[in-house]
Amino acid sequence: MRFQTPLVQAVLLRRYKRFLADIRLMDGSEVTAHCANPGSMMGLADPGTRVWVEPNDDPRKKLKFGWRLVESVAGEFTCVDTSLANRVVKGALETGQIPEFAAYDRVRPEQNYGTASRVDFLLSGAGLPDAYIEVKSVTLSRSPGLAEFPDSVTARGTRHLGELAEMAQAGHRAVLFYLVQRSDAEAVTVAQDIDPAYAEALLRARAAGVTVLSYRANITPQEITIGHSLPLADDRPLVLSRK
Repeated sequence: MRFQTPLVQAVLLRRYKRFLADIRLMDGSEVTAHCANPGSMMGLADPGTRVWVEPNDDPRKKLKFGWRLVESVAGEFTCVDTSLANRVVKGALETGQIPEFAAYDRVRPEQNYGTASRVDFLLSGAGLPDAYIEVKSVTLSRSPGLAEFPDSVTARGTRHLGELAEMAQAGHRAVLFYLVQRSDAEAVTVAQDIDPAYAEALLRARAAGVTVLSYRANITPQEITIGHSLPLADDRPLVLSRK
């Protein structure tokens, strides 16, 4: 997925009201950019952070810049626009770049399922069980090389896990797909301390037959593409409570 407009560098001044960010462009002008990320953005929204934003000249848009990337001091990139994760995965599914789904020949995004929900992708293919895929954008990292999800409490994510479990129990293929949008990540794990309910829901979903896959994105200021698979770190064991 290539960015439609070349990104430009800026410095973050502050992020507020979740979806707004004041930035300083390289020419010294200060503007407000749209921040397409409902999470806490822990560790990614400190004033003074180097960011990359996408300008637009769309008269229908009030804000003329969209915040896309954070660049660390070490030159590593994190994509903070969570809306891009599905675009990256969709392109990879349609071109057969994810081996686990290469045999499927039909990719349908945003299909109704569960209780008033939409699954990110429904895959089908001759002789194959339908595959229900939920994509989650992963950006949090509190330990070098280790990405974590979620970065804030996510009742929606917990609900999705329950619905995926129902699909698995009905005989379908149900997949939770973590797209780790950090170029410095080498493994991914659940942030149990941030959302214990989500962590336990994940264990229950896996016990019900839900598969968890994790891939890292390749990120540059020009494009984001699917990278290689990442292992799931099991260094924070949970014991299922009896319910």
